[in-house]
Amino acid sequence: MSDTSLPPQRVKIYLDGFNLYFGMKDRGWQRYYWLNVYKLAQEIMPKGAELVGVSYFTSHVTGSPGKQKRQNDYLEALQTTPTQIIYGKYISEPYYCYSCANEAFTFKEKMTDVNIAVEMMEDAFVDRFDKALLISGDSDLTPPIAKIRKLFPEKEINVWFPPERKSSELKKAASNTFDINRTLLRDSQFPEEVTKADGYVLRRPEKWEKWAK
Repeated sequence: MSDTSLPPQRVKIYLDGFNLYFGMKDRGWQRYYWLNVYKLAQEIMPKGAELVGVSYFTSHVTGSPGKQKRQNDYLEALQTTPTQIIYGKYISEPYYCYSCANEAFTFKEKMTDVNIAVEMMEDAFVDRFDKALLISGDSDLTPPIAKIRKLFPEKEINVWFPPERKSSELKKAASNTFDINRTLLRDSQFPEEVTKADGYVLRRPEKWEKWAK
C-alpha cells in the first residue's frame, strides 16, 4: 500500500526552443508553430506530480523583419503563461561560398545549450526538482545530464525528443526518453487569438495561419 502522505514529485521542464522549432520545420509540421509551451508541459507531466516551473530557451532572431515580427508575437503570447523565457544570442557569421566565389553571412543561435546546462545544474544543486524533463535533441547537453545524475542519483532527468531530433548520446545519459509527437503538438496550441493583460490581442501570424489550415 502506497504512502499517500508523501509530497507530490516536483517536476521542472526545460525546452530548447530552436531545437523544437527546426524539428517541426524538418518534419513539415509548421502548422504547430503557435505552440503553448506551458500547455505542452502539462501534457507530458507524470500523473500526480507538481509542475514547479517551465523554462523556454531561445534567442531574438535578426535579419528578417517578417521573422522578427512573428517571433515577437509568439514570445508575447508565451508571456501570458507561467513560462520563464531565457535568451541566448543570435549572431551572423561569415562564410565563403565556393560555388559562387563570394562571401556571405549565415545566422546562428548561440548560448542556448550553455544556458540550459547552467539552469539545470543550479536547479539540481538548490533542489528545485525531483524530476527534470528536457525537450531537446542537442547532444551537447549530454555532459550536464550525466553530471547531474552522478551527483544526484535520486533525481531523474527524462529527455523528450522533438521531431527529427533524436540523439543516441542523450538517450544513454538520460533516465528515460520519449518523443514529442503530432498529437502532443496539436493538443497544445494557443487559440487563434491570445489576449494580453493590457487587453492587446495577439493573433496567430498570418503565415502560420495558412499552414494551420
